[in-house]
Amino acid sequence: MKFFIDTANLEQIKEGQDLGILDGVTTNPSLMAKEGITGKENIINHYKKICELVDGDVSAEVIATDYDGIVKEGEELAALHEQIVVKVPMIKEGIKAIKYFSDKGIKTNCTLVFSTGQALLAAKAGATYVSPFVGRLDDISQDGLQLISDIRTIYDNYMYETEILAASIRNPMHINECALIGADVITSPLDSILALLKHPLTDNGLEKFLADYNKGNK
Repeated sequence: MKFFIDTANLEQIKEGQDLGILDGVTTNPSLMAKEGITGKENIINHYKKICELVDGDVSAEVIATDYDGIVKEGEELAALHEQIVVKVPMIKEGIKAIKYFSDKGIKTNCTLVFSTGQALLAAKAGATYVSPFVGRLDDISQDGLQLISDIRTIYDNYMYETEILAASIRNPMHINECALIGADVITSPLDSILALLKHPLTDNGLEKFLADYNKGNK
């Protein structure tokens, strides 16, 4: 399973890259704004900086919601760097644009997916990634992880090559469950990834090993 980090913070991206387990980055206008990055030119320059930090795919989101606008923006983003994946919303015009990008060999990430029907349409249009939002479904008392499982079954049934990119990951349990289900990718804040390192028995065991070593070296 690939690990993507969901942020526009360069320090966190570098920390994830230095850890040796980072496969890519996803971001969006809200995450850019959180880092104080606004305006088209500044956002474009920031995408370039992210691509310089990581080796894998970097999802860059279009703002347009009409077909022509999505295509124009998407082509501009794809031209920035070979690692850029054009992030397109799950709407009618978005599906049309994904088909266009797929035919042109441009990678896409279909975002804001909340149902199996939406995921099926994205795969048929040739999306590289589909992003079901686990946490946001949980927020309205629906089972986000069950959606991941159902999409996995559908894609396996028909051998779709679209990768399931589980998004809106809120905690390490989400990551573990997505791995068990068979999600191809998870994208989450760095904190949730780092939380996978922690277990009280690891801490206790290390403390005992060090204590015993120090006893023998007094």
